[in-house]
Amino acid sequence: MAASEWQVKVWTVQPVEDTAAGGMGVAAWTAALAAQGVHVHVACGRAALVQPGDPGAPDQVVAWCSAETLHDTLQALAECLATDPRWPVSLVSPELPAEAWQPLWASGLAGWWPLPAGPAGWAAALAGDRARWLRAAQLRADLDRARAQLDERKYVDRAKGVLMSARGIGEDEAFRLLRGAAMHANLRVGEVSRSVIEASQWAEAINRAGQLRMLSQRIVKLAAQRLAGIDTRGARALQDEAAERARANLAYLAACPRLADPPAATRSALQAVAEAWAALSAQLTPRLTAAQLAEVDRRAMVLLEGAEALTRVLEHDGGRRALRLVNTCGRQRARVQRLAKDVLLAALLAEPARLEGLSPRVDEIAAAFAELEQAPLASADTRQLLAAAQEEWLRLLRAIDAASSGDSRAVVAHAADSLLDIIERLTAAYEHSLQVIMS
Repeated sequence: MAASEWQVKVWTVQPVEDTAAGGMGVAAWTAALAAQGVHVHVACGRAALVQPGDPGAPDQVVAWCSAETLHDTLQALAECLATDPRWPVSLVSPELPAEAWQPLWASGLAGWWPLPAGPAGWAAALAGDRARWLRAAQLRADLDRARAQLDERKYVDRAKGVLMSARGIGEDEAFRLLRGAAMHANLRVGEVSRSVIEASQWAEAINRAGQLRMLSQRIVKLAAQRLAGIDTRGARALQDEAAERARANLAYLAACPRLADPPAATRSALQAVAEAWAALSAQLTPRLTAAQLAEVDRRAMVLLEGAEALTRVLEHDGGRRALRLVNTCGRQRARVQRLAKDVLLAALLAEPARLEGLSPRVDEIAAAFAELEQAPLASADTRQLLAAAQEEWLRLLRAIDAASSGDSRAVVAHAADSLLDIIERLTAAYEHSLQVIMS
């Protein structure tokens, strides 16, 4: 760079006319520097150094101070270096103790030159500071690129693992999928890999939150089975398993990387679900009376509503349309368990009105199955599971129609469990489908 093209900003706290020890003030010092062919711009005042918006875009900044302004200058200089300025910063000052200049060096100070000293050689000294700083900046940039490449490789390996686990394919085929998607989207393989990982995390978060909807109803259904004497021992084991699963899902959501710093609405929904579960679990005594069961059901409905709100905000936060498939399918689990629960509670709590409210929910389940059947890019696995679910759904409807006796209510309970198992597998298939993972 020619001397005339070298733009140096000389910054000082004190007025330009002040005189430093040794008889040379900042005005004389900058004049001497300009005489050596350096284009100099002088700025006074603390804000002129600390604020990064720098008119004139200097190639280099020199902080100049006398003994009287040394404390203020060092403090402002430390704040400036903490912002990682886009230009090298040198210091010209009276003698400094090691404990004063060493932290500045560590923070990226390009050079320090003591006063008093004659002006000869200042341009060469500052040019050396700039060259050293540029070299260090290049090394940092090279290191950042190397780290980015290493991180990208880690993302690629993790994304291949996601695809291999979800689709049962080999490593080479998984990489071909990533590379093909990257070419199609005009992105780097690492960028696509990161998106794949994020998509799989969002899908699992939605699935886990959606399971809480189902578990809220399943716990009440199983408690009702126990009170009705329907496979009491098995129902107790399944109820304990459902409660443990709810706790595990809440723990997963609390630690999910995608929810580390959620929007306010998501944070509020997570808190509401945690509070609803705490209120419900506190009511789950070993032996429930009919009155206690009614209170458990009331609290379970609060959890159902909270989990539904949470899945909606997670689907929105995920920003991928294909996640709707996971949510729609997962919602069927809760609907089926709620149907069976209300059939049992209608008899146990002498509330026949519960049966009158089944029709709209039956229609919702049928409409959701139709939506899933019409969803694009369905795989052979999902089509097979949908067909099995439809068959089991018809069996459950027949059992509900005949649910006036105790034997028929047992059939409802078991048919709902069989259908739940199929829908669980179907939801997992959507969660791990290429349509969701590669969305």
